[in-house]
This record gives sequence, C-alpha cells and structure tokens, in this order.
Amino acid sequence: MKRVAFLTTLLAAVLVVLLPFIGGGGPSIGTASAALPETGTPVFASATLPKTATDAAPAAVGTERSVASQQAATAKVLAVDTEHLAQKPVPIPPPPAPPAAPSSGKRGGAASAGVSPGERRAVKAAAGQSCAPSPGGGGGAPGGGDGQGATGTTSGDIQSFSSTYNAIRAANCLDPIPAGNFRYDACMEQRLYWMAEDPSANPGNTWGHAGVRSLTPAADGSYYSDTTPSRGCDGNLAGGSGNSGATVAQKWWDSSAHRLALYKPSFTGGTGGVCIFFAMTHGGVGDSGGFTRAAARWGSC
Repeated sequence: MKRVAFLTTLLAAVLVVLLPFIGGGGPSIGTASAALPETGTPVFASATLPKTATDAAPAAVGTERSVASQQAATAKVLAVDTEHLAQKPVPIPPPPAPPAAPSSGKRGGAASAGVSPGERRAVKAAAGQSCAPSPGGGGGAPGGGDGQGATGTTSGDIQSFSSTYNAIRAANCLDPIPAGNFRYDACMEQRLYWMAEDPSANPGNTWGHAGVRSLTPAADGSYYSDTTPSRGCDGNLAGGSGNSGATVAQKWWDSSAHRLALYKPSFTGGTGGVCIFFAMTHGGVGDSGGFTRAAARWGSC
C-alpha cells in the first residue's frame, strides 16, 4: 500500500511539472501575472456570465439617440448648406434685345427713338439703312418792321436757322425736315414785336411766354405788360445781342426742354408732313439793331 501511495504521489508531481508544456489551459511560465492584470483570479477559474436584457438596454438606447442626433444634425446642415449655395453658378443673363426694326411706311421712324446718336445709327444699320444727310435750309420771309424801331424776319434769317437746324438733326442721326417745310410765322413775329416795343432800357424787361409780366415798372409805376395787352402767338424763345438764325438753332438744341419741344428726338413718324415755323425781330424801342428776338415751333404743314 505504501508503494502504491508513493507511485501515485510521484505521478501527480510529474503531471504538475509537465502539463503546461503539453497543451494545458493555464498561462505559460513567466507570463501568468501579465496577461490580464484587471482580474484577481486565473482566467480559467472565472466564469463568463451572459448579459441580461436590462444590461443591454441602456447601450441600445444610447446608440439610437446618438444616431438620431447625427441624423438631425445632418438634416440641419443639408437644409442650410451655405457653402454649396454660395457655389451655385450665377444664372446666365438673357441676351440683349435686338434693335427694333423701323415701322413700314415710316421713313427711319424707329431710328429716332434711340436715346443717343450711336444707338440711332445702330438701329439704322440693323435695318440696312444709314443716317440721312442734311438737305440744307429753306424758307423765305418778307422782312418789314413794326414802325417803332424793330425790323422783322428776313429770308436770310429763316434760311440761316433752317440750315443749322437740319445740320444738327443730321449730326445726331435724326431725319431732317424737308427744306421747303420751314415757314415764316407772322403770328409769332407779332409777339416778338410786342416784347420789343417795351420802352424799358432793359431789353429783357418783358421777355417770356404767354402771361409774362414785365420785370420793372415805368417811372409812373405802371408795368408795360399791364398797360399794353400782349398780342401774337407763343413759341420757343431765344435771342440776345449778336444772335442769328444759326445761333438760336444751336441754343434750342443745347437746352434739353427746347430740344424736346422743337427737335423732338423721340419722334417716330415721318418728317415729310412736319413743318417748322420761325420768326425773328431785330432791335426795338431803345434797343440796338443787333439785339434779336426769335421764336420757333414744331407743327404740321
């Protein structure tokens, strides 16, 4: 019996020494205490318990909340998307409208609607046309006078005016007025005579359109415009010392209000039926013969 007990003890000792080297479950020599420092017992001695539903629920809820939060943040970014909105291509502007073709039966009428000579020329060119040259001036007048020191419109006055008037129109690509359509206007001349007959030493004392009142009274306190009823017809006015038909034509063009009234750059009809009426006086009561007064208007022939 003692021999059996001794052999059993010896076999157990041999197994204890050899077991780690022939596939045992324990750690190898020299590493047993370094593998899992968080455990207080050997790995093979600690049983792994299955996780219960209550243990998994918080993690699942936390994960779902995290995903929902990320989705909400993504949706917010996509809704605003300031970076990519700023990178959207700028829309291509529409092409400019082509110039309007001239109306049929109206000689170059559409060209007159341009706001500048260059635009009028472009409209003409698009229609295969060019700006019309000036035909020069025309018209005649009887001369004469009012018997109080002022002399009336001469043929030289109206021809000087009409020639410059048409030259200005041609330079600005406006259809000219036919040379025969410049007319002397006796009614406007009568109003110019009325202004010239003011005895004031100031030639501009009674100067203006219908309803004007003299600037200063006479020595007796009366105003010429009150004591002497006006006569004649109104028109665009210009004048001064040393003025001629040519200079007043330029003055009317240089004044925007008179340009619109007398040259009508936006007029789209034909000029064949247009007449320009004109009158000019020279001198007056107390005025030198070099002081002129002129009137003109646009009308139908």
